[in-house]
Amino acid sequence: MHATFPLLKNTNFPALNRDRVETLQVNLGYRCNLRCLHCHVNASPDRKEMMDDENIALILKVLAAREIQHLDLTGGAPELHNCFRQLVSQARALGVQVTDRCNLTVLFEPGQETLAEFLAEHSVDIVASLPCYSIENVDQQRGVGVFDKSILALQKLNDLGYGKPNSGLSLNLVYNPQGASLPPDQVTLEADYKKVLKEEFDVEFNDLFVITNMPIKRFGSTLISKGQFDEYMELLINSFSPANLEGVMCRSLVSVDWQGYLYDCDFNQQLEIPLAGFGKPHMRDLIGGDITGTSIRVANHCYGCTAGQGSSCGGAL
Repeated sequence: MHATFPLLKNTNFPALNRDRVETLQVNLGYRCNLRCLHCHVNASPDRKEMMDDENIALILKVLAAREIQHLDLTGGAPELHNCFRQLVSQARALGVQVTDRCNLTVLFEPGQETLAEFLAEHSVDIVASLPCYSIENVDQQRGVGVFDKSILALQKLNDLGYGKPNSGLSLNLVYNPQGASLPPDQVTLEADYKKVLKEEFDVEFNDLFVITNMPIKRFGSTLISKGQFDEYMELLINSFSPANLEGVMCRSLVSVDWQGYLYDCDFNQQLEIPLAGFGKPHMRDLIGGDITGTSIRVANHCYGCTAGQGSSCGGAL
């Protein structure tokens, strides 16, 4: 796989400083039941990296110490971690809002037969990847059979109340472009998604998040192999919108890797650019330390979050 950080580290991206941490985004490990082409963490069924019990316990201590109200769980497939349900239950007991970044098909993995019911019981917000509403595009990007399983999962979640008006159960979908292009307008695409999914599959959801593909890891390496990396970076840089700087996720979020180390965002985590500070800051450093006002480490991939309509874990900015 081609290394992308050497092509990204020299940058003119504007300096940023961190606001108060409102979201702790934790990568529980890289094991996943899928191997998607756009995956910026290179997750797959073969990956063994998973967070240990000590760091799982530390998550809860950090949430309490820093009074963080939102825990965002990602992976891999975070639900495949043995402590996923325990962590969710304990975080919810603290009054923390929990988001599960779910690939939908994990609901049908062995041992996950009651996962959907568990998520509903604990009012976990679901952010689910569905990169298109057509079977051809989804299966090309995520694997044969993934679209059909995803639709079945969405229907199951709808039956539990997810995505339904006034249910209190939030179901949001995520769109990623197929290749080296910016996402289309989020509002327009969301309307298309809702129309097609309702008419063809009787599926409902709350919001669509469009997220720009980052030129790192698996996707970045593919761009290099195809000779498209420089062209894609030029697109991102030329599409930079200063107005998006106020809403970028790194200003109110801190990212945690499976070993407990801290980063400004999930993308910096994958590029191994640690949070500013001495050595490699760790979750335990948050218990007694406030990082409000500290500098955010940037590189050229940051243009991916600020190009066009902007892009974050919550979609367009």
